[in-house]
Amino acid sequence: MNAEARGTAGGAPAAGTGAQGGRSAQLKHTGLRPGWTTGACATAATTAAYTALLTGDFPDPVSITLPRGQTPAFALAVEELGPGRASAGVVKDAGDDPDVTHGALVRATVRRLPPGSGVVFRAGPGVGTVTLPGLPLDVGQPAVNPVPRQLMREHVERVAAEHGEPGDVEVTVSVDHGEEIARSTWNGRLGILGGLSILGTTGVVVPYSCSAWIDSIRRGVDVARAAGLTHVAGCTGSTSEKTVTAEYGLPDIALLDMGDFAGAVLKYVRRHPVARLTICGGFAKLSKLAAGHLDLHSARSQVDKPFLADLARQGGASEELASRIATANTGLEALRLCEAAGVRLGDLVAARARDEALSVLRGALVEVDVICIDRAGVVVGRG
Repeated sequence: MNAEARGTAGGAPAAGTGAQGGRSAQLKHTGLRPGWTTGACATAATTAAYTALLTGDFPDPVSITLPRGQTPAFALAVEELGPGRASAGVVKDAGDDPDVTHGALVRATVRRLPPGSGVVFRAGPGVGTVTLPGLPLDVGQPAVNPVPRQLMREHVERVAAEHGEPGDVEVTVSVDHGEEIARSTWNGRLGILGGLSILGTTGVVVPYSCSAWIDSIRRGVDVARAAGLTHVAGCTGSTSEKTVTAEYGLPDIALLDMGDFAGAVLKYVRRHPVARLTICGGFAKLSKLAAGHLDLHSARSQVDKPFLADLARQGGASEELASRIATANTGLEALRLCEAAGVRLGDLVAARARDEALSVLRGALVEVDVICIDRAGVVVGRG
């Protein structure tokens, strides 16, 4: 997920449904309501502010056109008109997604620039600045991603054409309390300092979107490679991050918050190799990888106890023990049964998970090791 969607994050929705069309239909069966990205909110605020700069009046609600043709309307929460500038603000509505930026006030301040300047973006309070290479923006640039930039440019051009203006403006995007909110995102690890990123490729936040998380994994690999790192770690959570940090002393930018998306890490590293990849996670989750599952979420894969019983047999378990493992209540119970019997099930799972990872890498020049931990962070298997 991108930095915007990480974490588990009121009020009335800031934007109407507009012409969501097929997107709403696709989500109807889930009962979940889609929302709007910070990029869509910034575009709406920019459109309203520039219109007011040229006309003296703020359109409220303000409608924009998203990349897939939806035309949502956004209510304005802030309107400020001053000499040579106008500012507007929109409260982000992330729908039913657990998005840490839900409810954030996204502002845009628009000022005229000399003819030929084009549209220039600035980071206001609460919007970060890029400090590391490997992202789709140059170091020193405000963290306003390419698609939102293009969307804002298009809307500036549209408003300018309607009023016979050249459209040469400075757009300063800010987010109230954005620097504080950013502490709950991956921005710091990616070298985006001082606040949030203005994100979005479609303008729509899909509840519990896998694509946002996977995109953040990819950007993490890109940043690590650009920094010259040769060793990265895909971790299922904060405990596994602490484990690999203690084991290898890796810097933060080498830690990929893999979550349940082991396949996403492996497939991206296959195309963008690093010399070494460590996969670290809970025993039960990594037993799923060992069994051939690339999505480790409990809703999409389960711990296969008969599979664990077969592994245990290969490690010298008796038939009685194997039978108890096959009917164990949890993966952790299976592990404890083996530990009591001196069977190194953790190592067997880690080794098989490594084999599965190498099969996904398809010969890419990446050295892989796997570390299994228990819930307390104790290493229970290596492969």
